[in-house]
Amino acid sequence: MQDIFDQRVLCSDCGIDTRKNYVIKDGFELRILECPRCSKVIYHPGDLKEYEDFKVLKARDFNVKLRMVGNSFCVSIPKELIDFHREFERELNDLVKLNLDGPGKISMFFIGGKVYKKH
Repeated sequence: MQDIFDQRVLCSDCGIDTRKNYVIKDGFELRILECPRCSKVIYHPGDLKEYEDFKVLKARDFNVKLRMVGNSFCVSIPKELIDFHREFERELNDLVKLNLDGPGKISMFFIGGKVYKKH
């Protein structure tokens, strides 16, 4: 499938060629076309949809269970979060990094945290 961003695109206001570039928002690399004259920006629709999906998940609160398994505790991670992560990381290593951030706060990171590029 051919991508519109692989084609020559003219600015609708100025009529001159736009330039390919990218911006980083919340760890996502979003492809853009920008006009060198008027600075108008056009976001890649696929990248924008992925970013919007991320913002919806980020805004949700998940209530999960904490269980005792042997001498450790286990937290269930909602499927939506794993599915979203797997869209970007095809080879999920299933390893995460845990940090104690403060009283009552634990952070968990998928190993290899980096800017998400889906293209």
